[in-house]
Amino acid sequence: MRELVPGDQGVLVQYVQLALRRAGYPVKIDGIFGEGTCASLRAFLGGVQACQVEEAQWNELLPYLKGYTTYQVKEGDTFWEIANRLHSSVRRMMAANPTADPASLQAGTVLLVPFDFPLVSEEVPYSSLLTDWILEGLQVRYPFLREEPVGDSVMGQKLSVIRIGEGKKQVFYNASFHANEWITTPVLLKFAEEYAQAFAMGLKVGGVPASWLYYGFSLSLLPLVNPDGVDLVNGILDDPQYLNNAVQIAAGYPDIPFPQGWKANIDGIDLNLQFPAGWETAKEVKYAQGYRTPAPRDFVGEAPLSAPESRAVYDYTKRKDFSLILAYHTQGEVIYWKYLDYEPEGSYRIARYFQEVSGYAVEETPGASGNAGYKDWFIKEYNRPGYTIEAGSGVNPLQMEQFAKIYEDNLGILVGGMTQLA
Repeated sequence: MRELVPGDQGVLVQYVQLALRRAGYPVKIDGIFGEGTCASLRAFLGGVQACQVEEAQWNELLPYLKGYTTYQVKEGDTFWEIANRLHSSVRRMMAANPTADPASLQAGTVLLVPFDFPLVSEEVPYSSLLTDWILEGLQVRYPFLREEPVGDSVMGQKLSVIRIGEGKKQVFYNASFHANEWITTPVLLKFAEEYAQAFAMGLKVGGVPASWLYYGFSLSLLPLVNPDGVDLVNGILDDPQYLNNAVQIAAGYPDIPFPQGWKANIDGIDLNLQFPAGWETAKEVKYAQGYRTPAPRDFVGEAPLSAPESRAVYDYTKRKDFSLILAYHTQGEVIYWKYLDYEPEGSYRIARYFQEVSGYAVEETPGASGNAGYKDWFIKEYNRPGYTIEAGSGVNPLQMEQFAKIYEDNLGILVGGMTQLA
């Protein structure tokens, strides 16, 4: 982890501030390592004089970003006392420790103790680091969740699916194919958290009993397809070789703001122009637009599936039997539902349902963008419903101030991707 000192600014500082606030310190989450952050950090660390975040300090802060800590049981401890002391709840502790007997705790047993706050933050930008911490924390809170490796990014970062449910009908949602559309990542993470919590507590999610969804469907969520690109956009990419290469690529396209305009993977390949569905046509279109070499956006690559991230999504899809897919992008508040003349049975009906619950418009993909996408390939390959959801509105990257509305608008789609198959 990068070391931080007073005067530093950026997303990592926001993560420190988020951890401090969750620990009970009234720090402003503004990404500026100033006096207020210093004072809270010193207090959190027990009154030390130094004001810096190195490995030891990160280790103290990380439980508040992963959402849990561990506790070794002592004689006489009870679930209620442990939960009260460590700002958890008995219900959360029982969910995280399904084999522990609250009536007969054994001294020396190590318990997982989830903190009693929502894990998925609505206040900070997302990155591969925060996504990984959240995925770990979700599996601690809800052991019935299953993580599945899908592949690796260019830089070797793990692409992970989180799976929920035991039903026969398989459904797949993914997000952040494009680096500056990273706000779609917390959409899927928040849905995973709300769905899992509702199932654990016997409640509803989006108005539907979570248990009915769980036993009727197997949902795979890939919240971060393009971790390297997202880390570049949000300023936490540290590797000088890849960073310098991205700077050189961007220099060839001076009209695209850097890094805010970066959509591609770290090699300058647009991951949603990599699939074998009209790839040659997409190449002709994008070449005519001037994207003939690695670029911050719209370069189709040297061949279909030449980027490891796109290949990973393709291979994962081939291993499964998905009845429906959602690919989350931004922006425009639009639902794209078909590919060329393919109209899978039920797909328009489902698209109209999505429109009703979200307020988004149902449209056909514009010709300039209508080939080589993941949704295009899925429809062509399987003749089953596939959708690109363009969430939110404005200029990418959308900021977290929009997140609450985006999530509210899309909750019905996320639930409906299962219920409308019933």
